[in-house]
This record gives sequence, structure tokens and C-alpha cells, in this order.
Amino acid sequence: MIHIRLGRPLLICIALTAASAVVAQPTANAPQTQPADNADAERPTPYDQQLSRLAEILGSIDYLRNLCSASREDGWRGDMQQLLDTETKGEPKRKERLTAAFNRGYRSFASVYADCTQQARIAEERYRNEGATLATEITARFGN
Repeated sequence: MIHIRLGRPLLICIALTAASAVVAQPTANAPQTQPADNADAERPTPYDQQLSRLAEILGSIDYLRNLCSASREDGWRGDMQQLLDTETKGEPKRKERLTAAFNRGYRSFASVYADCTQQARIAEERYRNEGATLATEITARFGN
């Protein structure tokens, strides 16, 4: 079986494009308010739930790819850091939630798989597909 690595860059590019496009676009119907003086103030987005799921998927893939890879891959963790930097600048509580989602995804597979098995490879592929679909949906719905 041949594995093409186009999934990860495509997934992350789509997710980051969606995140940066949505952050830059004010909602037309949203009232314009002054920024809060509180540095911890959150600016929730309508796609936070999907972004949390994407973070969980990235954590799962990070664990599974490293479990089944001959060498350590830090790319998925780096991609998550880039997503955090883009999405949660000045919002420590959102950052904590997304980080917790990434860690939850990582630990959920770490508690099940100690060795690379065919099931682990299938799970990794399914999670990559789900992540790509989710990133595409976020972009399509919130990217403009």
C-alpha cells in the first residue's frame, strides 16, 4: 500500500487559511464593541466546536504517526502550535481548551495502542480524512 503525504499539508493549510480568514473578517450583523480591558477576554467564534475537534484529531494523528513511524515526526505538534498562534492570540482560555483537546486526542490513543498495528494505521488514516473534511467544512462555511 502506498501512502501519499499530501493529507497533512493540505489539512493544515486549509485549517490555517480558514482560521486566519475568519479571524480577519468581522461579522456583518455583529455589533461593533470596544475591546475589553481584560487581557483574558475571550472572543469565541462560531467554529470553536469544530476547531476543538480538529485539535483533538491533530493530537490523535500526532500519536499514531509517531507510533507507526521509524523516526520521530514533530510536524503535527508544530502544526497545532501554529494553529494556536493563529487562533488564540491574547486568549489564554481558548488556548487552554484547544491544547486540552489536542492532549485528549493524543492520550486517547496512547491508552489503547502501545504498538503499531493495522488497526492503528487504519485509525490514523480515518482521522486524517476526518480532519481534512472538517478543515474543508470550516473553510467553506466560515472562510469568507
